[in-house]
Amino acid sequence: MSFETPEDRRYLESHEWALETNGVVRVGITDFAQDELGDVVFVELPDEGDAVTQEEEFGVIESIKAVSDLYAPVSGEVVSINETLFDSPELVNDDPFGEGWMLEIEPDDAAEIDDLLSPDEYESQIA
Repeated sequence: MSFETPEDRRYLESHEWALETNGVVRVGITDFAQDELGDVVFVELPDEGDAVTQEEEFGVIESIKAVSDLYAPVSGEVVSINETLFDSPELVNDDPFGEGWMLEIEPDDAAEIDDLLSPDEYESQIA
């Protein structure tokens, strides 16, 4: 099975993606991750203004099959969360790289994103 892996993002081994735009990093989970989880029924996210640390837990995603921790791709301050997911967590399944995004982080060190997996490296991991 083939999973979408957009070339404009970087990836964590734990299946989160990061997209840097104008100094802000948008975060979500990958197509592979949402497929593995099955139907997402609940997402727990930090509050705006909270600090997150690279590769440490920032929230929880719950599906009909499992509960999984979510990990931050970069360290920094949460500047936005996707509140739509509280009422419509299925957006994570329907559009993991678009409407199903989770939060936006203003990174402490923009170079941290370079430590993440490239699309090719991530695809090799899930193959």
